[in-house]
Amino acid sequence: MSQQQPRRAQGNEQQQEPVKYGDVFPVSGELASKPIAPRDAAMMQSAESSILGQTQKGGPASVMQSAATQNVRAGVVDRSQVTAAAADQGVTVSETDLPGGRVVSEAVGGQVVGSFVQPGSAQGTTGQVAYGGNDIDIGGGGKITIGEALEATAITAGDKPVDQSDAAAIQAAEVRATGRNVITPGGVAAAAQAAATYNTRVTRDEDKTTLGDVLTDAALKLPADKEATPRDAEGVVGAEMRNNPNLATHPGGVAASVVAAARLNQNND
Repeated sequence: MSQQQPRRAQGNEQQQEPVKYGDVFPVSGELASKPIAPRDAAMMQSAESSILGQTQKGGPASVMQSAATQNVRAGVVDRSQVTAAAADQGVTVSETDLPGGRVVSEAVGGQVVGSFVQPGSAQGTTGQVAYGGNDIDIGGGGKITIGEALEATAITAGDKPVDQSDAAAIQAAEVRATGRNVITPGGVAAAAQAAATYNTRVTRDEDKTTLGDVLTDAALKLPADKEATPRDAEGVVGAEMRNNPNLATHPGGVAASVVAAARLNQNND
């Protein structure tokens, strides 16, 4: 399922040209002219891992990560950037089981960037995992982990500066994911608390650390992870509300993402 690799730029001027979707995938329209952004790649990596168990070597996620890294180094995108099509319409990996195997299709903004057939047994079912579009959606019996719900928050509320209610919610989520009552040194909860403390000393919002900065690739940073349950969601909601002066949760924030994940998991039981 190899894809075309990002083209190497030659010459000083060309080195600053971004790797666009149209350079590496058979897409058209506005998406083809857009640079591949780091958070696009992160969403595709999470989606591939959810459906396929791991990121596929030479697959769309691998190609997108390579291109995004090249674009960041060239200074044409920043590390927290996401393409409008990916944010609005989502990044999806879907599978359809057929006799003798299954067809896997991967898309960005509704346009297919890769598809392949995996041989093996099948039961005539279908499934899909999607990130972006301000929500997460999993079908076909898939379950969303707490770490994946945190990653979804990096998309739905990635530009929000981290405050104490976010840090408390992330800590509650990490404790439930790992089963430990202590914060993991260097983990997402520790990073969130450091960000919340730092942000109280910064005046301009554009200089503050955001949820996207802290929660991108959160599932990879957790020492352990588990499927989100209603009890997990209840604990995260309580932590976020108790540390919010308005006793409320943020729309699309940490608690909202864990609640959505727990609800979808319950529906898929």
